[in-house]
Amino acid sequence: MAKHQLSKSTYDRLKAEFDDLTTRGRIDVANKIERARELGDLKENGDYHAAKDEQGHMEGRIRQIESILEDAEVVSPAPDGVVGLGSIVAIVYEGDSDSDAESYLIGHVEEKPDTKDVSVMSPSSPLGSALLGAKEGDMVSYEAPNGTLKVKVLSTKSQK
Repeated sequence: MAKHQLSKSTYDRLKAEFDDLTTRGRIDVANKIERARELGDLKENGDYHAAKDEQGHMEGRIRQIESILEDAEVVSPAPDGVVGLGSIVAIVYEGDSDSDAESYLIGHVEEKPDTKDVSVMSPSSPLGSALLGAKEGDMVSYEAPNGTLKVKVLSTKSQK
């Protein structure tokens, strides 16, 4: 099994970002470094140090994306009504009102929910793994550091 399970849209977005950073991004940073070198003394050259920092951050992101893409599996979303990878699930903790519901996108940390009021939850987290396969209306329990907690699945749908 692949280490990184991604939706098709996330895989495509990461591939495009990788291609952009390894081409245009590297050229832009190299040009910034070259322009900063022309300003003189490198010891006290803030532009030079800022460009080198930018280069370091960009190279780190390139390595991170490369690592994800090397071991990625594109997964199909779960059908509506069943919690799976790519599902947006609304849950409420036992004893809470339905108006206290929280919404999560079950997936890789690189997934981007369509709406801002939805957080990403790893399918390998205790709650995420307990939710996989659950259907609307199911009560699911999972082990938390302070004991067993129960949540009710209010709704689930695939992110398109």
